Amino acid sequence: MTLDISKLKFDQAGLIPAVVQDATTKEVLTVAYMNVESLHRSMETKETWFYSRSRQELWHKGATSGHTQTIQEIRFDCDQDALVVLVSPKGPACHRGTVSCFTETLLENRTDEAAADAAEAGGNGARFAIIEQLERTIRERETSRPEGSYTTYLFDEGVDKILKKVGEEASEVIIASKNRSKDELTWETADLLYHLLVLLEEQKLPLDRILERLEERFGKQHLKK
Repeated sequence: MTLDISKLKFDQAGLIPAVVQDATTKEVLTVAYMNVESLHRSMETKETWFYSRSRQELWHKGATSGHTQTIQEIRFDCDQDALVVLVSPKGPACHRGTVSCFTETLLENRTDEAAADAAEAGGNGARFAIIEQLERTIRERETSRPEGSYTTYLFDEGVDKILKKVGEEASEVIIASKNRSKDELTWETADLLYHLLVLLEEQKLPLDRILERLEERFGKQHLKK
């Protein structure tokens, strides 16, 4: 469904809130405001433009930093007074260098019992939370490149170095398996998974796409056969 911009409900200042969300990970990156002109420019250029309430002027995300956001989709809510902008970011969303502006926690009310209930209900969030956390950390390292980080080193060296490490760790997994050493195999498998996640980030291939392919091949419908 599409909507004429004139049908949107802007506030008295002529603005509408825009929640910017990573199109792949669904992580909320930032919340900004758009007016009619910035929304038009966003739709024309396929990159995010906003209206600064403090400076009272339009601003193009990434114009100076290069951290632009390519728009994949713009959604509006049922009241037509708020937007969700799904983007593919080319760098951190926050001026502090983090992937998202939302890095602080005000209230966390997820208990161990709730996590256990989610897992029992069939959700893998609790079981594979570390994978999601690691994926997010690797993505942040790729954009901010902090000094002294091994992940930064891998990205700086480039794809050949990353591929070499994936090959080395895969060989170590084979050796550990031949040695029948569970401790060794655990350690080497963890190393292999980490370097595979680094490779996926370097290739800009979301882990979600891999999971979708696994679901296609080995989903519940296939398992029932």
